[in-house]
Amino acid sequence: MGAKVTSISDLKSYAGGTIVELPPFAEGQQFFAKLKRPSLLGLLSSGRIPNSLLGVADKLFAGQVGGGQEMGSDNMQQMFELLDLFCEECFAEPTYQELKEAGIQLTDEQIFWVFNYAQVGLKSLEQFREPTGDNSAD
Repeated sequence: MGAKVTSISDLKSYAGGTIVELPPFAEGQQFFAKLKRPSLLGLLSSGRIPNSLLGVADKLFAGQVGGGQEMGSDNMQQMFELLDLFCEECFAEPTYQELKEAGIQLTDEQIFWVFNYAQVGLKSLEQFREPTGDNSAD
């Protein structure tokens, strides 16, 4: 009824990313960053996901990695490369490169959180958030 076409400027703003709260580095150490949700199809079609990572990417996106399934060291290395690529694509501010240059190593939880955010968005991740008792950031 009252719907209108989204403007190009709004779309550009959306594409720039959203400020989200990632899992903390340690208790009480909040971490906010601006993240984008890249398109898997876009990454594939642009060649950003190299052919050597397609097999592990397929398993990771299908949810077949983890869950007690054994992985060889080659597959593990490929999974790390793929997760690193997703961090590179998702971080808008600070950039992933800026984090690395500053010597900041993301935790495993943060890395997987970014990957999941890229795939399912923020609303779907809320169920995985542990209650902090502080709802001021909501």
